Amino acid sequence: MSKITILHNPRCSKSRNALAYLEEKGLELNVVKYLVDTPTKEELKRIIEMLNITPRELMRTKEDVYKELNLKDATSNEVLIDAMLANPKLIERPVVIKDDKAVIARPLENIDKIL
Repeated sequence: MSKITILHNPRCSKSRNALAYLEEKGLELNVVKYLVDTPTKEELKRIIEMLNITPRELMRTKEDVYKELNLKDATSNEVLIDAMLANPKLIERPVVIKDDKAVIARPLENIDKIL
């Protein structure tokens, strides 16, 4: 059985709910507190690829830092990825990864798509 990875922010209720949902299923988990243990650039690119979305779609566009950095005008995916690496709270949460598939667990039922 493969391990499930969750990019987790303990202060986020959606993230806590996703973690509880996975724990209830008795799955082997790798919990990554991504605000402290930020993914590398390669890892973040791979996650975006697994989600089959653009970097902007992984961003929390309502965060103050998004506005402060004027990211709505950024057209380069590299700029957006670098901004998420420098400011990990811009990364949407929670992201759940299994093998080569990933989902943003909003709503929670999205998790079932990869289990």
